[in-house]
Amino acid sequence: MQLTILAASGATGRELTRQALERGHTVTAIARTPGRITVPDTVPDPGRLTRLAADVHDPDAIKAALAGSQVVLSGLGVADGDPPGALTAGARAVTQAHPQRIIWLGAIGTGPSAQAGGLLVRSMFRAMPAKRDDKVTADTIVLRAGGTVFHAGPLTDGPVSPTRRTVGVDASPRRLFPARVSRATVAAAMLDEAESPRYAGTIAIPLER
Repeated sequence: MQLTILAASGATGRELTRQALERGHTVTAIARTPGRITVPDTVPDPGRLTRLAADVHDPDAIKAALAGSQVVLSGLGVADGDPPGALTAGARAVTQAHPQRIIWLGAIGTGPSAQAGGLLVRSMFRAMPAKRDDKVTADTIVLRAGGTVFHAGPLTDGPVSPTRRTVGVDASPRRLFPARVSRATVAAAMLDEAESPRYAGTIAIPLER
């Protein structure tokens, strides 16, 4: 399968890229600085990786980079201190390119998963309304386009969980604070969705157990 990965130089994007190549897919990896898109030497046939430069604030560049894409997976996030708006800009740019499918990374505790995120996370996002609204708006754009949005808990750098599973919002465990989940586990869940769609047009929750 031909996959396009947005924000491929970030921590989650690099994990998506690595695992996609390990699964035998052909990958177009997009980042503002493509030289920062790295994969381990152990990844088989790195020749299936194409790196492209594009910024989510430049819809024409994103549209050109996504030309012919079957599935777009986004690891796009907002670093601490960055102004809000990048997620919304990215969602608009991707949907305007009309790929066949979109698999988007969001955050638990926002929008439809607010209750699943727990009281502490809801309180945190209420204190950051601009950041929350950016996430909710981006998710809404992707969902209206029929995409799948993954709402992950706090991310760690651990390995793929051997007991991982993906559930819908209604089946997500209710906690005071959401369970942590590794980027590797989230990437694996997103790639599972790329290969065998189960949550098109809805929100999915990746869990480690």
